[in-house]
Amino acid sequence: MFDLKTIRKDFPILERSVYGRPLVYFDNAATTQKPRCVIDAMTDEYLNVNANVHRGVHFLSQEATRIYEEARTTVREFIHARSNAEVIFTRGTTESINLVAATFGQACLHDGDEVIVTEMEHHSNIVPWQLLQSRVDVKLRVCPITDDGRLDMEALPRLFTSRTRLLACTAVSNVLGTVNPIKEIIALAHAHHVPVLIDAAQAAPHHPIDVQELDCDFLAFSGHKVYGPTGIGVLYGKEEWLDRLPPYMGGGEMIGKVSFERTTFNELPYKFEAGTPDYVAANGLARALDYVSAIGFPEIQAHEQALTSYAAERMQEIADLRIFGPLGKPSSLAHQVPLAHGRGVRGEASASSVISFNVGSIHHLDLGTLLDRLGIAVRTGHHCAEPLMHRLGIEGTVRASFALYNTREEVDTFMEALQRVIKMF
Repeated sequence: MFDLKTIRKDFPILERSVYGRPLVYFDNAATTQKPRCVIDAMTDEYLNVNANVHRGVHFLSQEATRIYEEARTTVREFIHARSNAEVIFTRGTTESINLVAATFGQACLHDGDEVIVTEMEHHSNIVPWQLLQSRVDVKLRVCPITDDGRLDMEALPRLFTSRTRLLACTAVSNVLGTVNPIKEIIALAHAHHVPVLIDAAQAAPHHPIDVQELDCDFLAFSGHKVYGPTGIGVLYGKEEWLDRLPPYMGGGEMIGKVSFERTTFNELPYKFEAGTPDYVAANGLARALDYVSAIGFPEIQAHEQALTSYAAERMQEIADLRIFGPLGKPSSLAHQVPLAHGRGVRGEASASSVISFNVGSIHHLDLGTLLDRLGIAVRTGHHCAEPLMHRLGIEGTVRASFALYNTREEVDTFMEALQRVIKMF
C-alpha cells in the first residue's frame, strides 16, 4: 500500500522550515530529496567499508568491490538490461550523453552526417552535438513540437535521410512534462537503420524502464533525480554498440595492458570507467532504486498523477495563468502510460509530474522569489531548454514539479501562496 505519511518520514529534509514556514519542495525535476536508507547506506560504507575498488586484494577492497558490482546488478535489474556489461556508471545524464557524442562521433560520424534531436531537448542533449561540430561537420536536424507541446510525429519521419546516423531524444520533457511515444520513435528510427539515444533523466523517477522492450540503443539517467545521490548516473548501451565505440577517457581501470608503444583496453563495462569511480554513490543509487521499486511504479504513478491533476485543476482557477504543454488542457492527464507502451488513450502522449506556467505579465523570477519567502521551493528560468523557450515565445517559466512524497495539502499551501503573491502585483 502507498502510505504517504510513512514515506514522508523517510525524508528528513521535509521536516524543516524555510523563513519560518514549513518547507514545500516542488523542485523535484531539478533534484529529488534523499530517503534515510540512501543516506545511511553511504554513511555506513564510508565508516566501515571504504577502500578503492577492483585493485586491492585486502578485505576492505574486496568488500567495496562486491558492493559496487552489486549496485551495477541493481541498476541492470531496474532498467531490465541484458547484462551488467551494458551498465556504465557515469556522473549523470550529462556525462552519459557527452560520452556517447564523443565516442560515437569519433567512430561513426563523418562530414555531412546528420543527428536528429527535438525542439524540447535539455541543453545536455544539444550542446554535446554542437561541440562535436568543431571536429566533424555534423548537421543537427530538429523535430518540431506542436502548439500544445507534443512532438510533431508527422514531421519526424520526414527528417530521416540517407545521412542520418543517430536520433537523440528525451523521454519526458523537463519543462512541459510531455511523455514522448518513445517505443514508436525507436521503431521508426530502426526502420531507417538509425540507432537511438534516450535521455531518461526525467523518466526514471516516474516511469518503469525496460530497455529491451523499448529496444533503445543507448539510455541515460541521473541518480539524483531518482532519490539517489548527486554525482552518479548511468549510461546503458547495447553491448554491440559499446564494443564498437572507443574509450571516452584514459587512465586506470579502463586498460588491459599499457606500454609506451601500445595500450590495450579492458572489457565492458570497465572500458568506459577510467579512474576511481564514485563507488559509495553507486551504492547510494542502488539503495534509491530499491526504495522506488519496493513502493512500485503503479502506486507512484497513481499518486503523482492524482497530485499533478489536482494542481493543474486548481491553477485553472487563476485568471491570466498559462500552463505550457499538454497540461494546459485539463484532460491531458487522463492517462499515465509506461514508456514502452508509446501513446496513451486516443493515441495521445500522456503528461508527467511537471507544471510550467506564467501569470500575466509577472516575471517568473519575481514569482519564484516571493514564493520562496512563503516556503515554496519552485524553479524559475529557462530550465536549460532555451530553444524550447524560443519556440514558446517566452524567456522562462515558473516550474512546479512533484514527487512521490508530495501531498494535496502542499498543493493547497502552494495555491494560497501563489494567489497571495499575485495580489502583490
